[in-house]
Amino acid sequence: MEIILDKDFFEQNTVKVARYLIGKYIYRKTEYGILRAMITETEAYHGTDDLACHCSKGKTPRTEIMFDEAGKIYIYLIYGMYYMLNFVTMPKGFPAAVLIRGVENMEFKKTGKSVWEKLPNKTDGPGKLTRHFSIDKKFNHLQLKPKNGLWVIDKGITIPDKNILVSPRIGIDYAKESKDLPWRFKLNKKS
Repeated sequence: MEIILDKDFFEQNTVKVARYLIGKYIYRKTEYGILRAMITETEAYHGTDDLACHCSKGKTPRTEIMFDEAGKIYIYLIYGMYYMLNFVTMPKGFPAAVLIRGVENMEFKKTGKSVWEKLPNKTDGPGKLTRHFSIDKKFNHLQLKPKNGLWVIDKGITIPDKNILVSPRIGIDYAKESKDLPWRFKLNKKS
């Protein structure tokens, strides 16, 4: 049975959400049809005490979305060219989000068709993911739901803990003691 993940799922602890998003499917409706892929890599960013979190310096126009309702989409641009896809977590007022770093098994279904076609696109990084899913700043502040063109589905797939690599997050050496927090989760294909 497939369930669309709603605010209740995302309102949980950020680290728990990041872990349990592994194995869920992200869906993106386009004018041509629907894209989908399984989430295989995430990172948690949790509160103002997490020096790697964008909110560690407080609420700004850029980060106010992280203080909003769980299940909202937070998009930001890095290096002037790559959009990063994040899902807001925790109850409203507590700044936190999960970065979607990777997906696999990307498929496409044309409008009016019932067959999913496998796509060869490499989505082994957050910038490639947003590029192939045509995700940009227009999704920022929207709620994850089909009517907004981007949502997450639980297809009932359970990924055992032994099949998930847990490690520190990538590219945050500036974050002092926060840089070593084991808040990156990645599907281990070798298990």
